[in-house]
Amino acid sequence: MFVLMLCIFGFVVAPFSVQAEETESNKARDHQHKEVTKTKLDLPDQVARFEYDTGYSFIYPEDGVRGIYVTGNSAGGQRFTSLLELINSTDLNAMVIDIKDDHGYLTYRPDNDSPFFDISKNFIGSTEQLMETLEENEVYPIARIVVFKDTVLAEKKPELSFKENGKIWKNNRGEAFVNPFLKEVWDYNIAIAEKAAKIGFKEIQFDYVRFPEGFERRDEILDYDTGDYKEGEDNIKKRVEAVTDFVAYAREQLSPYNIDVSVDIFGYAATITEAPGIGQNFSKISENVDVISSMIYPSHWTPYFGISKPDLHPYELTKEYAKVENEVLGALDDPPVSRPWIQDFTASWLGSGNYKSYGKEEVEAQIRALNEQGIDEFLLWNATNRYTQDVNYKPVN
Repeated sequence: MFVLMLCIFGFVVAPFSVQAEETESNKARDHQHKEVTKTKLDLPDQVARFEYDTGYSFIYPEDGVRGIYVTGNSAGGQRFTSLLELINSTDLNAMVIDIKDDHGYLTYRPDNDSPFFDISKNFIGSTEQLMETLEENEVYPIARIVVFKDTVLAEKKPELSFKENGKIWKNNRGEAFVNPFLKEVWDYNIAIAEKAAKIGFKEIQFDYVRFPEGFERRDEILDYDTGDYKEGEDNIKKRVEAVTDFVAYAREQLSPYNIDVSVDIFGYAATITEAPGIGQNFSKISENVDVISSMIYPSHWTPYFGISKPDLHPYELTKEYAKVENEVLGALDDPPVSRPWIQDFTASWLGSGNYKSYGKEEVEAQIRALNEQGIDEFLLWNATNRYTQDVNYKPVN
């Protein structure tokens, strides 16, 4: 552990503790969009304040982030070359790269003595080489960290999960969640986020910042610890408080690293006061992040906004959602940047007559709908990282 310390007038000031592995590169952020967030310390005025600096020169894209999702396998494998070429040959400019994946694994190897070594995979062979390549190609780097969906941690420490009949509860896809009520779970994920910041990522994107879907039907059945949320409000409000508190706490803990914090959130959360089971309140989460990324894939909506089959109408669905989001964010004193996830995949599982093949026209329709509502940033989702060719990603002026 390296601790940066300053001796002043006979006392010691420790701005923050940096638990860096020596093999991880030390490079960092230069934000063009916002004022630099200062380390929150009560220091004398004449004392310089400190921020973590890793030395990389990544600039926030002047006309906004337009990015793609990249798995750890893709980031460290042969597909990375074609994904880099896609960005270099288009108006895309960012990558959201898995650092902690949907199972709970780190996608790179830390030092052998790291507490995270045993949950790591060697998908990304060299994080330093990755960051240098991104810097050379002016690709804005965002680290995706899946938080509360974590089968690896749940199986390793069942007491941090949800149990049913003495066994770890899993959903119908065989996935386990860890408990958002517990600060130990918060700190575990924030420690991973700190390592991503030290690697050189400019933004930490937290995904699955929620309880399991449909938790309101299980909250009285499953066995779990509610931590400090035992008294007072009802179960729904406690879940909302826990999720919101995690986001606020994570942003505070990450402030010395001079990075943005973003959260992925269900699109429908913006259309209701709060999602009762999963604990997501769109406004409260938005108040505690730099970027909010709603997942607004047309295929993921049931009939909504008067559209009976949303997947067939990417422009209309995206437009109607953007109107609602603009209204909700417009009511906040300091709204975050809106950067929705949009669909670049075909949802054939919806069945004949309920879906369409997504290609150039459908992707551009979603982008156009966002641009027309004043939203110039977006992220493309395709779980296999195979993105449509010849799409015009340039925002509408």
